Amino acid sequence: MPARSCHVSAPILHPPAAKRAMAMPKSYLERVLRANVYDVARETPLERMDLLSKAIGHNVLLKREDLQPVFSFKIRGAYNKIANLDEDVRANGVICASAGNHAQGVALAAAVLGLRAVVVMPTTTPRIKSDGVARLGGDVVLHGISVDESFAWAHAMAERDGLAFVHPFEDVDVIAGQGTIGLEILRQNGNGMDAIFVPVGGGGLIAGIAAYVKSLWPGVKIIGVEPEDAATMHAALKAGRPMELNEVGLFADGVAVRTVGEETHRIATECVDDIVLVNTDEICAAILDIYEDTRSIAEPAGALALAGLKSYAAARRSRDETLIAILSGANVNFDRLRHISERADIGREREALFAVTIPERPGSLRQFCEVIGKRAITEFNYRFADSDDARIFVGLELHQGRRERDGLLSTLESEGFPVVDMTDNELAKIHVRYMVGGHGDPGLDEKLYRFFFPERPGALLGFLNEMGQRWNISLFHYRNHGSAYGRVLMGFQVPADGEREFQDFLENTKFQYVEETENLVYRMFLK
Repeated sequence: MPARSCHVSAPILHPPAAKRAMAMPKSYLERVLRANVYDVARETPLERMDLLSKAIGHNVLLKREDLQPVFSFKIRGAYNKIANLDEDVRANGVICASAGNHAQGVALAAAVLGLRAVVVMPTTTPRIKSDGVARLGGDVVLHGISVDESFAWAHAMAERDGLAFVHPFEDVDVIAGQGTIGLEILRQNGNGMDAIFVPVGGGGLIAGIAAYVKSLWPGVKIIGVEPEDAATMHAALKAGRPMELNEVGLFADGVAVRTVGEETHRIATECVDDIVLVNTDEICAAILDIYEDTRSIAEPAGALALAGLKSYAAARRSRDETLIAILSGANVNFDRLRHISERADIGREREALFAVTIPERPGSLRQFCEVIGKRAITEFNYRFADSDDARIFVGLELHQGRRERDGLLSTLESEGFPVVDMTDNELAKIHVRYMVGGHGDPGLDEKLYRFFFPERPGALLGFLNEMGQRWNISLFHYRNHGSAYGRVLMGFQVPADGEREFQDFLENTKFQYVEETENLVYRMFLK
């Protein structure tokens, strides 16, 4: 893709009538240069990742926005927006709706400026985040189970109480504040660079960085990174307009936005070179990379850009490029680390998960172990099922990535062991590996579904009350992942003549779900 030269002007603002004649559109270059962020934000370092640079053959630099006072870049845009408000506009205080980093940025910015800050957060918000806002002096209002509901309530409160609403991304001053990261990168890296990788949620961060960098160094690629299950900007650029996704993945909750802004999309259309999509395992692997190089722990959205950088580099044959990733935040719940660590080795292609069938006879397990050799076993689950065959769920350590994984599959098959690769199977990784141990009755009319329930009291009970006594639950598995949504695996006894009623029930629920009845892992270990 050819280099883009980008000279984006901010849209004309509409001040009160008495001042409207003096209003002039400003370019984002000027707005970034004038941005007032350093009363509270700090200039963060641009650090080389020595271990990763050596591993992938590029000069990898990490912009450490996790070192901001609120552990994320959001303080820049929030402070710039609030500081630029007229005194009479902000006299009653400010308000925002957010489940995380923007909330803390607004609370701190308002505290520094001596203003009241009201922060509306979903009732599903983890306490570490709502408590963080409260410690910064913000008035926390819990409303709704989603950010969309919190947004609507915040706007209603703003109208009622005369509060100034601070949008997390769809605002020229917020965009310009985030753009100061681009200003610092150009100043800090005197040797030039090839690409900057930026996490994308609503688009404020990438819009600010892209508008500034492209206006000065059009040859530098600006590449956005999104989770595969929350590819909001990718969908918008493909469609030519912001698109509202029906649902988004929740693992990288800092970028779990259903639609990007009109203004952020406009800038991205002109200034962003590409969007890279990554999966959960790749994000977890990037968190581990950051820890090994810096001894810091990024939140999933914070490591998103680095995951995209690695994917981008792996798909190219070039070497020795200077690639920069924005480490956007480190507000991660401690109890999420267990899930992250489990997925990191798969993301790095250091672990494979296999379902292997072995004969139920003396010596077969020994033969299987001889085939896998001295390779470390990370997990082994087995239970007697019948007198003919046994199926084992096994995790194996890898040293040479996908090539070794494929070779091991071929070796097992050639030695007479039927094997299924489960390394990329979400059902296997989230649920089945923790519940292997028995099959259901062969005659059971069972439908299997994965659900995403808000981690709030009464969510599951409400679901069960709505279901009533129409279908029996034949399987249930839940495991806490330290996020706002619990992941639940449920089996239902659904007779053939009740299939239509059951499908109607599912469609009328308010919870996300995925059917897994035909998943091979389910049929091998649980059916």
